[in-house]
Amino acid sequence: MPRLTRLTPDTAVGASSDLLAELVSRHGQIGDMVSTMAHSPAVLGGYLQLSRAMGRAKLNRRISERISIAIQVQQGCGLCLDAHVSAARAMGVDEEEIERARAGTSADPAIAAIITLALQVYREPTSITDEQVIALREHGYSERAIADVVGVVALNILTGAFNLLAGLTPESGTDA
Repeated sequence: MPRLTRLTPDTAVGASSDLLAELVSRHGQIGDMVSTMAHSPAVLGGYLQLSRAMGRAKLNRRISERISIAIQVQQGCGLCLDAHVSAARAMGVDEEEIERARAGTSADPAIAAIITLALQVYREPTSITDEQVIALREHGYSERAIADVVGVVALNILTGAFNLLAGLTPESGTDA
């Protein structure tokens, strides 16, 4: 059962009302997470800006979805996990790789290395080493792609923590 109510452009106030109205006009509808985030214009605006910015990330989307799966397994947001598994499948990531992502790894050593980095950013960023970053470069990741990992993790922390606080679950919610 959701802990926070959904808002609409008519029930939200101030900047949140404007943001929701813009989203409805562009997309026709908005999901539970976004409409619930409207209780805080700062959270909703920050989420929308970070989400748009990460849409321009250099990190391959098939990889970022696997990172998101690994993070959401750790964080425990079922709504986000379901959304990222669905997105990974839609991008052609096979079931074995999705299961590996759930376990925080990949059969591809380069992808396993960047998932490991993401989990360290999430759990213990002080454990990241110079050698690890050098190894990521040797796997072919640019410094921009390596930096993008922090954005992917931050976006997952924001959405997962919000959904958990708001009580949004796969049964109650329609987006992550």
